[in-house]
Amino acid sequence: MTGGQIFTSRLKGRPLLDSASLTLGRIRDVVILPATGNDPPRALGLVVTWQRRRIFVNLGQITEISVDGAHLAGGAIDPERFARRTGEILASELYGRQVKDGTIADVAISPTERLRVGWEVSALAVSHGRSLLHRGPDVVPWDRYPDLFQADPLAEQLAGLRELRPADLATAVEGLPPARRSQIAAALDDDQLADLLEEMPEQDQVRLLASFGLDRGADVVEKMQPDDAADLLAEMPAEQRERLLTAMESVPAADLRRLLTYGGTTAGGLMTSRPLIVAPETPVAEILARVRNPDMPATAAAQVYVCEPPLMTPTGRYLGSVGFQRLLRRPPSVLAGECIDKASVFVRPDLPDHELAARLAAYNLISVAVCDQDGRLLGAVTVDDVLDHLLPPGWRKTGG
Repeated sequence: MTGGQIFTSRLKGRPLLDSASLTLGRIRDVVILPATGNDPPRALGLVVTWQRRRIFVNLGQITEISVDGAHLAGGAIDPERFARRTGEILASELYGRQVKDGTIADVAISPTERLRVGWEVSALAVSHGRSLLHRGPDVVPWDRYPDLFQADPLAEQLAGLRELRPADLATAVEGLPPARRSQIAAALDDDQLADLLEEMPEQDQVRLLASFGLDRGADVVEKMQPDDAADLLAEMPAEQRERLLTAMESVPAADLRRLLTYGGTTAGGLMTSRPLIVAPETPVAEILARVRNPDMPATAAAQVYVCEPPLMTPTGRYLGSVGFQRLLRRPPSVLAGECIDKASVFVRPDLPDHELAARLAAYNLISVAVCDQDGRLLGAVTVDDVLDHLLPPGWRKTGG
């Protein structure tokens, strides 16, 4: 079933399997995004019953669909209850729809190589009733009946925006009238909205976030990179910031409170508190598996920080860093502690931003560790965050 066309009705009831082929849940439906222009409708993901609730699993997390079920790639699934966004269609809603030649019996999806799509609707099975001339449904291209996938103007605009990279999405959304901007943002899922906010100026972030309820605002901030979330919170009035932090989960809230204690123009104010951290006894093979995670930003994946436990910041004693290129040249069984770059450097959290930029340039660093006086890793500053901070205000809109 993996290499070609899959009829969505045949997925119902099949298991969602983890990397060890253990059943996590059962597939109930397929979520489809309407067609835009001449492009086919996109298959976004699966609705899965998991622990007595229905959740959404993105098809980008699925490595294989076979007679055994859908095989999940490494990584955790989002346990939030499935809620359909604006414009989304469930495949099951199309079964039984009347068209001019008969009745829709099934919807087929196929993998595609088109940029950032993954899976798309490819065909429809059309039943012609009990006519003796037809022993089974006809399989026809999806665009034989394009009206099935027509979207209203908002849903059509949203479908196009969802394909944009976060920076381009932010530019497009900022150019919309305020009312439509709020509609689009409300229809994005939490991860997409977090990516969008990270690419917007802080004042625009605050205004957009204020248009949501407190609970959703807290959920979105939790999904942002810690340094970006801290910058956003720092722009808020103290009372609003405290309400949002109180509504968040305790661990990310404590993390952000700590980041907010540093000045915004220092290494501590620019660092992320969630770099890629491993223990010295971690084998290279395991580290590279984490680096391959598509959800990890490229700048974060480029440098690995080796520390004694605990591995959550602030960590145990910082031992040094190792670039992923060095890891690629070492056997999979070698331990991280044996790969540490002897030239590893670190900075203190109070280091001013201009000195931090000079340090990164002098040592040709993509990122640098930030450590306290006791030698514990507090976080890491990546070069993209330094550039973002040093460029003039509004550079995203003007191109610098």
